[in-house]
Amino acid sequence: MADVGPTITPAEMADLVESLGTIGEQPGGGIIRHVYDPAWCAAREQVATWMREASLEVREDAVGNLFGRLEGDSPRTILTGSHIDTVILGGRYDGGLGILSALAAVRGLKQHLGKPRKSLEMVALCEEEDSRFHGNFWGTRGILGLIGPEELEAHTDANGMTIADAMREVGLAPDRFRDSVRTDLDAFVELHIEQGRILFDEHVPLGIVDTITGLYRFRVTLEGRTDHAGTTPMDLRRDALQAAAEFATRMTRLVADVGRPAVVTNGWWDVRPGAWNIVPGHVEFSVDLRHPDEAIKQRLAADIRQLGQDIAAQRGIAIAYDIASDVLPMAMHPSIKAELQAAADRCNVKWMPMVSGAGHDSQVMASGVPTAMLFVPSVDGRSHSAAEYTSPEDAARGATVLAEALRGLAY
Repeated sequence: MADVGPTITPAEMADLVESLGTIGEQPGGGIIRHVYDPAWCAAREQVATWMREASLEVREDAVGNLFGRLEGDSPRTILTGSHIDTVILGGRYDGGLGILSALAAVRGLKQHLGKPRKSLEMVALCEEEDSRFHGNFWGTRGILGLIGPEELEAHTDANGMTIADAMREVGLAPDRFRDSVRTDLDAFVELHIEQGRILFDEHVPLGIVDTITGLYRFRVTLEGRTDHAGTTPMDLRRDALQAAAEFATRMTRLVADVGRPAVVTNGWWDVRPGAWNIVPGHVEFSVDLRHPDEAIKQRLAADIRQLGQDIAAQRGIAIAYDIASDVLPMAMHPSIKAELQAAADRCNVKWMPMVSGAGHDSQVMASGVPTAMLFVPSVDGRSHSAAEYTSPEDAARGATVLAEALRGLAY
């Protein structure tokens, strides 16, 4: 057996990124590729074609995850890949680069070393971004058996279509969703762009993740009173928007005072009735709070909620909270992480340990499968944007380290 795995070239990665990146790309820039839509189907077909050309065994599961398998001496499986869906007007690298790196690594290992000891499989996970249905991590949760039957009808898109009907449109049988559960996985390894600028700023070509941040999301609803904008004195108003604006500003300051890596974002707003000449009486907005230490995350969440209660009481506003998700921080598996670190060292690629500030399929997968992640740089930290970019050289270095880690795990 060779001492090291295959070396993936920048040209190979550039060609793959260019080919997949045109699928779902919009005339003004950015990709729309949402689970079960036509662009999603076309992207999967392209990946399946590449898998077949590499002589991998191709199949899809009951929820739409796409696999390319290299059978080993043992049916126990090492899995690698990422998600194929995008955010609205996203870039070519978020999710996609992890799939393409997995393809380059697995086909390179097959050519270089032949049959593995453990079976080796790449995956294009069907959904991670929550862009069409609020079924976040649908593919990974399908693999782990974490999808509830009620979700098939509960999740609807902007047009009112249920996720079950969308599955039927692409030839999947939603009532068979439990068939996607896997019990043969010994490890999952995901390559992903960093989606931040630490690697870029530090000029380090690789990050190996220690922990993926915890996430606490809730919707705030403030009820004041609508009044005439010209005839209602400022001191008599119960302006829901001003209460919300004060709340958002003060919670931002509260979290900023804690320091890195604590972050909070208010990215979605609904102000009603939404007229120039009416004092807003109803406001809803989102709170996205993240920290890799669960105790700090929960303390900040409690402090933010209390802050909102205090502001509402002072302004004569009613306030309510609706929790959308409370995701635990997730540490990566020590032995799989150590394999990534050793692989980087064998490939002479400089790396640094990192905390992931974004959620990933690996965060959910790690609840049932030994999991680790590696990051490659995002130029200027850009992500969830058409401006997303990772150089072919950085992509190739990451894919080469991934291949070497898979060699250590499967051969």
